[in-house]
Amino acid sequence: MLTRRETHCVRIGSVSVGGHSPIVVQSMTDTNTSDVDRTVEQIIQLYEAGSEMVRVTVNDIKAAEAIPEIQNRLKVKHMEIPLIGCFHYNGHTLLTNVPECAIALAKYRINPGNVGFGQKRDSNFEQIIEIALRYDKPVRIGVNWGSLDQELAEKMMNDNAKRANPLSAEEVMCETIVQSTLISAAKAEDLGMSPNKIILSAKVSRIQDLIQIYQKLSDRSSYALHLGLTEAGMGMEGIVATTGALSIILQEGIGDTIRASITPKPGAPRTDEVELCKQVLQSLGVRNFKPSVTSCPGCGRTSSDYFRRLTDDIQSFIAEQMPKWQGRYKGVENMKIAVMGCIVNGPGESKHADIGISLPGSGEKPIAPVFIGGEKRYTLRGDTIAQHFKEILIKYVEERYGS
Repeated sequence: MLTRRETHCVRIGSVSVGGHSPIVVQSMTDTNTSDVDRTVEQIIQLYEAGSEMVRVTVNDIKAAEAIPEIQNRLKVKHMEIPLIGCFHYNGHTLLTNVPECAIALAKYRINPGNVGFGQKRDSNFEQIIEIALRYDKPVRIGVNWGSLDQELAEKMMNDNAKRANPLSAEEVMCETIVQSTLISAAKAEDLGMSPNKIILSAKVSRIQDLIQIYQKLSDRSSYALHLGLTEAGMGMEGIVATTGALSIILQEGIGDTIRASITPKPGAPRTDEVELCKQVLQSLGVRNFKPSVTSCPGCGRTSSDYFRRLTDDIQSFIAEQMPKWQGRYKGVENMKIAVMGCIVNGPGESKHADIGISLPGSGEKPIAPVFIGGEKRYTLRGDTIAQHFKEILIKYVEERYGS
C-alpha cells in the first residue's frame, strides 16, 4: 500500500476527500445539463460504474435551473451522488440568480483563468466564494493550462526575462500554473474559507509537466488534490498517457481524487473513464474494486485459444456477480484469481493466487489442476472445465467470505 501525503479532509456531500480517506474516483457527464432525463441517466450510469462523485456543466441559466430537478430525481431513486457544478465565465451570475442550484450542488468548480477578466476577476471570484461560504459548500480551484490567467503568465514571463539565468518557457508555464492555483487558494482563505473546504487541481496534457506541477503543489501546500491529465486523447493513446501520468504521481503519495479525461471513441460508453480510474488504483494496490484475474499472454505452447476464452468468460462472470457479492461477501474485492495457459508458469501463478487454474498447453495432458490457497484441490477435464471452475469459484467465495 502506498504512503500518501497528509492533506486536509474535505467533505463533499456523503463523500470524504483527503485526510485518511480512500482516493476517490470521479467523472463528468457530456450531456446537455438542461436535458434532465439524459443527464440523470448518465449520472446513474457513471455512479453504478463506480464514480463516487459526478461533475456536470453549468454554463447557462437553463442548466442552473435543471440542477435541483436532477438532484431530486436522484434522491427519489435513493442515490446519494454528490454533484459538482463546473463553472466558467459566468458562475458568479448563475449561482447568484439561481440559489436553488447553489444549494443543490455538493461542490463548485472554479477556474481562476476565466472566472473574470481585468478588474472583474477578483470581484467575480469573491462572489463565488461568498456564495460557497453562505451555503457551506467546498470548492475546487482548478487551473488548466488551456485557460491560464494571461496577466499572471505575462508577469511571470517578464520577471523570468530579468533573471541572470532565465528558466525555459515550459518551466515558467509550470510555475505560473502552480502560482495561479496557490494564489487563488490564499484568496479564498482570506475571504474566510477554511482549508478543509478547498481542493486544488492543476491540469495539463503533457505528462512530465503534470508530474512537476503536482510535486510542487504537494510540497507547498496541504490542500486536498484532484489529479487528472487533461485532454488525454482517444483509445490506447489516452489510456496509456493517463495511466502513466497518474501512476507516477500516485506512487509518490500525491492525490486524493482522480479523473481520467479520455476522449471516448464513437459509440463507446462514457463509463470507460471510470473503469480506467478504477484499474489504475487497483493495479497500484491503492484500492480494490473487484477480484483481480491474472492471466498469461499466450505463446507457442498455447496454440489453442481456450485459455483466452476462459479468461474472458471468468472476467465477465465476476462482473455479473459483483453487484450481488459486494453486499453479501465482505472483502471479496480483494480476491486473486489466476487463469493460466500451460504448465510453465501456470501452476506457480495458480498457487500464488487465492484460487487458480492451470490449463493444458500444446502437447500436455488434457487436464486442468485447480489450486486453492496454494494447494491442489481439483483436477478438471473435458468440455465442462469453464462451468466446473465457476462452480468451484462460487463455493470458494461462499466459504471464505460468507462469514
